[in-house]
Amino acid sequence: MPDPAAAAAAPGDDDVTTWATGRLLSTAARLVEQRWNEGLAAHGLTHAGFGVLAHLLQQPLSQHEVAARTKVEDQTMSRTLDRLERAGHVERSPDPADRRRRLVRLTDAGRAAFVDVAGSGLDLRIVDDVVAEHCDLADFRAALVALLGATMEP
Repeated sequence: MPDPAAAAAAPGDDDVTTWATGRLLSTAARLVEQRWNEGLAAHGLTHAGFGVLAHLLQQPLSQHEVAARTKVEDQTMSRTLDRLERAGHVERSPDPADRRRRLVRLTDAGRAAFVDVAGSGLDLRIVDDVVAEHCDLADFRAALVALLGATMEP
């Protein structure tokens, strides 16, 4: 395990073995998201947009509910929904029960895009296969789930 003081003292160091765990995790997440976005671009999606579609598969949700479920701020979700709406994957409309809220619905095109990507094995090629080359995938996933459980707000 790297010395935390040494990692903090050399934040620009290119030797990743000296990086703090948080820096390793955030950098890995950013790189995985970039690879996902490259693969999803052919479907008119981004990593963030694909996650939104997954949450909308069962029912329409308010913009705020989608943001809460994806653990992003409402403003960030608004930009993601703008992109998805322009691509024809979702539609937003006033909530009949509360006109102040906007409901987000998955369109047929959005459902088709989600099913196409989910069936393509893209997630396996981008992440799971690479992780499995270096460590036990089940253990890695369990560690990530535990980390999320310890850090996510209820």
